[in-house]
Amino acid sequence: MLVSWIIISCFLQIPTLICTTITSSCLAEKKYRFHNNSSMDIGAFFSIYFYFPKRAKIDWEKRPLDGEYLELLIEQNYQLILAMLFAIEEINRSSHLLPNTSLGIEVYNLLPDERNILESVFYWLTGLSIFIPNYNCRKERKPAALLTGTRWKTSEIIGTVLHLYKFPQLTFGPFDPVLTERSQFSSLYQVAPKDTALTHGIASLMLHFSWNWVGVLISSDHRGAQILSDLRRELDRNGVCIAFVETVSFVGESVYYNPVYSKWRILESSANVIVIYGDSTSFLTVIINKWGKLISRFVWVMNSKWCGNRFHEYTMLDSFHGSLIFSPHHGEIWGFTKFMQEATPVKYPEDIYLHVLWNLYFNCSLLHSNCQIFENCLPNASLGLLPGNIFDMTMTEESYNVYNAVYAVAHSLHEMILSQVQDQTEANKDITLSFSWQLHPFLKKIQVKNPVGDLVVLDEKKKSDAEYDINNLWNFPTGLSLQVKVGTFSPRAPQGQQLSITEHMIQWPTVFSEIPQSVCSESCSPGFRKAIKQGKLSCCFDCTPCPENEVSNETGMGQCVKCPETHYANAEKTQCLQKTVTFLNYDDPLGKGLTVISLVFSALTAVVIGVFVSHRDTPIVRANNRFLSYILLITLMLCFLCPLLFIGLPNTVTCILQQSLFGLLFTVVLSTVLARTITVVMAFQITAPGRRTRWLLILQAPNFIIPVCTLMQVLLSGIWLGTFPPFIDIDAHSEHGHIIILCNKGSAVAFYCSLVYLGVLAFGSYLMAFLCRNLPDTFNEAKFLSISMLVFCSVWVTFLPVYHSTKGKVMVSMEVFSILASSAGILCLIFAPKCYIILFRPDRNSLHHIRDKIHCRSKIC
Repeated sequence: MLVSWIIISCFLQIPTLICTTITSSCLAEKKYRFHNNSSMDIGAFFSIYFYFPKRAKIDWEKRPLDGEYLELLIEQNYQLILAMLFAIEEINRSSHLLPNTSLGIEVYNLLPDERNILESVFYWLTGLSIFIPNYNCRKERKPAALLTGTRWKTSEIIGTVLHLYKFPQLTFGPFDPVLTERSQFSSLYQVAPKDTALTHGIASLMLHFSWNWVGVLISSDHRGAQILSDLRRELDRNGVCIAFVETVSFVGESVYYNPVYSKWRILESSANVIVIYGDSTSFLTVIINKWGKLISRFVWVMNSKWCGNRFHEYTMLDSFHGSLIFSPHHGEIWGFTKFMQEATPVKYPEDIYLHVLWNLYFNCSLLHSNCQIFENCLPNASLGLLPGNIFDMTMTEESYNVYNAVYAVAHSLHEMILSQVQDQTEANKDITLSFSWQLHPFLKKIQVKNPVGDLVVLDEKKKSDAEYDINNLWNFPTGLSLQVKVGTFSPRAPQGQQLSITEHMIQWPTVFSEIPQSVCSESCSPGFRKAIKQGKLSCCFDCTPCPENEVSNETGMGQCVKCPETHYANAEKTQCLQKTVTFLNYDDPLGKGLTVISLVFSALTAVVIGVFVSHRDTPIVRANNRFLSYILLITLMLCFLCPLLFIGLPNTVTCILQQSLFGLLFTVVLSTVLARTITVVMAFQITAPGRRTRWLLILQAPNFIIPVCTLMQVLLSGIWLGTFPPFIDIDAHSEHGHIIILCNKGSAVAFYCSLVYLGVLAFGSYLMAFLCRNLPDTFNEAKFLSISMLVFCSVWVTFLPVYHSTKGKVMVSMEVFSILASSAGILCLIFAPKCYIILFRPDRNSLHHIRDKIHCRSKIC
């Protein structure tokens, strides 16, 4: 009779499943097995109930006595037996599969620790409680095959023993690559599909919801280490970081876990999503018993359904409401729910577990001696009346694997019998399985479809990756325990279409009013980029603005994108804008000003030319070689017009003319000034008739300086244009938001050689003019020539550093300004005094005035 049922705190050696405590020891007296008479059996080890000591010291060599142990029934695992019964009844009703042969089941209860697992296996093999080599006291025939699970460690322990006997073993737990090692487990077959794609599915889910900071809870065995490695690789590939990793140790069917330190580390983490990979039932049961409602702030992503939902102290909120569960997709087994509803102690009187369940939940009296009910039962009682959080009426993943395992064994037996029939006479047609190892060849090659059309394959090389349903756990209010399909993951689908999620159907934990966020650092807004914190994972970062001319137009970008040369970044650094094409235009204020100055000085020079032509016979015009004056004035006028080539949209012709005319015109100007200076010097060196200097002056030898110097400049320009001529270029960096079209000088060496040549001419003219500045003459212009050359040199010496420190239109403007300034200096300093005398002091521009001045100077002398 039921005394009470309680929640067991799973700590140290206490099993982790939610269980119901019973006091009757009839289960232990039934030798942990349930047997159904048949012509051929399939065996199974299920953890239906277990016991643990009430006191610290127990003699484990003795059988449990009343009062020494507390027995616990695991209601959810009873569905494994029902799935096995359902499959066998379907097979027995079939006229095509194993006709004239009835299958039965032999179920043994599996206790949690390794010692008891081995003891149960040896008891099943030999009928002896203590293993004695070469002794076999088992009276019943052995089953054709044995089903084991649910954890890989349990199957490994049993498989190590069955490997020695070559006994077929089918595991219904999750697929484990370790168990495929044929040298160790030659008789072991795994029913579950491969789950190698599950880590990719979990990573895709994280990426879909932008969760890049998650915790991981796994087992501390080799399987957990392998899963962690695969999961970490997938998460890293998708930019997801693991905030923490917690491990749980399993021994057999028991769990060892000390959550004191881990609890606070997990709760202090900013991760709101925790991935559980392994036995979710064991993991979550121990966590909720130790942490309570504190864990309701997490979204739990599981690889299997959790059955331990029963916690009466939480009346309004289940801690795992809103969890997401990856379950292998399989067809719905028609009739299984109805079968479970009709399973009663009356229908299966030999099933002691049904009797215990009826005793626990339907007020039936239980006969202690044989674990059977006899009176006071609730009318029309059924497993379907139990709440979903106590007994689930939908087929679990493990139950489906058990169902497939039974069909795999049945088809293998069928194929084996057919192969034997071909070699037997009609009289010996009633064939039985002599040795279990005879079934191996048929199990290895089995490839059949179960009644719902799903393929059953036991050869791991032929197994394909499973497709997954993504279910959402609805358990609000508590006890609803409803799993709703909200998505799928198909690893064989095209890239980008593998994950399908219906977000509006998902119910999140009640602490979240919208889709939860699980990040170490908030995503950087557009215009910013991630800056990884030193010593931190890539998901923990600061947000820094994009560098100059770089943009980020999406949230959470790791690097900014540099804008093309033809574009520039807006102020927010979120998009690249098309740059405006510009150049030194006539419409610009700077272009207008330079154009006006150029035209004004050109006009002024033309006026000076007119004045000199009108007064060409006056002494002041004739005094300094009026021919050279005309050349100088005409060249200066062209120099003033030369800047117009720098203004406006550049083309190849204007680019070439800019530098060629600039050098050529200034060469003519400076060589003319040099010729005028030499003329003054030669005039004062004539002391006697017949001297060579006089003849040179008469022959106008200084005039030949102009063509000689000009010829050298033409030669230099020819070399320049022949090697690396000027060309049209763009400047996309000098002015923000603009592309400046300008002329590139081509060869910088040729440009500076031209400037050096002009500098040599200017310095020569200055030196000659400076030497003869004090020579007595009425119209001696040597002083003005020296000052004009000094101004010319000052302008171009200042031009060089300023030219190199500016860019774009300003650089072009500086060159134009230097041309205008140096030309204006020559014009004003040389010709302004002469024009003043011609126009305003005509009395000084006469022969009478000159004679008087000479006569006065001779008297003084």
